[in-house]
Amino acid sequence: MSSPATARALWQIHFCVLLWGFTAILGKLITLPALPLVWWRMLLVTVALALLPRVWRGLLAMPVRTRLAYAGIGMLVALHWLTFYGAIKLSNASVAATCMAFATPMTALIEPLLTRQRFRPGDLALGLLSLPGIWLVVGGVPAGMHAGILVGVVSAFFVATFGSLNKRMVEGGDPLTVTALELGTGTLLLTLLAPLMPRIMPAFAGSLLGLPSLSDALWLLLLALACTLLPYALYLVALRHLSAFTAQLSVNLEPIYAIALAALLFNEQQELHGRFYLGVAIILAVVFTQGVLAARRKPGPADGHAEQLGLSESRQLVD
Repeated sequence: MSSPATARALWQIHFCVLLWGFTAILGKLITLPALPLVWWRMLLVTVALALLPRVWRGLLAMPVRTRLAYAGIGMLVALHWLTFYGAIKLSNASVAATCMAFATPMTALIEPLLTRQRFRPGDLALGLLSLPGIWLVVGGVPAGMHAGILVGVVSAFFVATFGSLNKRMVEGGDPLTVTALELGTGTLLLTLLAPLMPRIMPAFAGSLLGLPSLSDALWLLLLALACTLLPYALYLVALRHLSAFTAQLSVNLEPIYAIALAALLFNEQQELHGRFYLGVAIILAVVFTQGVLAARRKPGPADGHAEQLGLSESRQLVD
């Protein structure tokens, strides 16, 4: 029988996952193109973190080489968010959230290369098992959404890459400081890319000079504060009473929450076929199977540590 503290932590972490599930919904509600949407989200979170003296103390104490490494990771974070919200604009919230589940099998392949860990053939087998699910997802959406799936898969690749790099540097600095540094660098990157976006990716381009409408501004504040900062704080508290495995399985429910919310709020189930949901079931089964197998392995030095502030939509915060 679980203790009251454990039960409370489970409720807290599921509330966090629910809030993260709303990131896809808010991406649909905000009328801004992907570029200004992500730029404002990163800017708002960075400004909020910059108000904390703890962040500045951590930044001053961090070696220059470490700052540069986290700055590079922050650029990958910006590209992930840009392609994630781009996928929402090109398809819908359900499709984009499903694509984020691809990050788990991708991480199984990328993480050994970036963290110098031993490669596990079983992880490769799980990645291959997700291919039928991907095929069903692609066949279960209208042809006009295929571009959104492609962009979503690219976004999942960025998740797997920067998540693995953050894992390698998990002890490199205070999580709030690292998050502020990564998001601040990501904001700067998007600012520099803005003039080039109409030529590179016109579907994502948008002006950064104009202020959002009142409704977009309110949704952006909700996205930055309620769906990023608040769940991060609750997540750290919950981790004190839960195993990393329990936390990760809970986090893997995010695509389910996002799809359910999209169906409830936008009736997106009318745009998708049964093959899509069968493919989702296969992909999520692979994700949960990998979580079970990971729990049976000997814990590594990074186990039990929270990574940075919910930077990925799939929220691979612990392993």
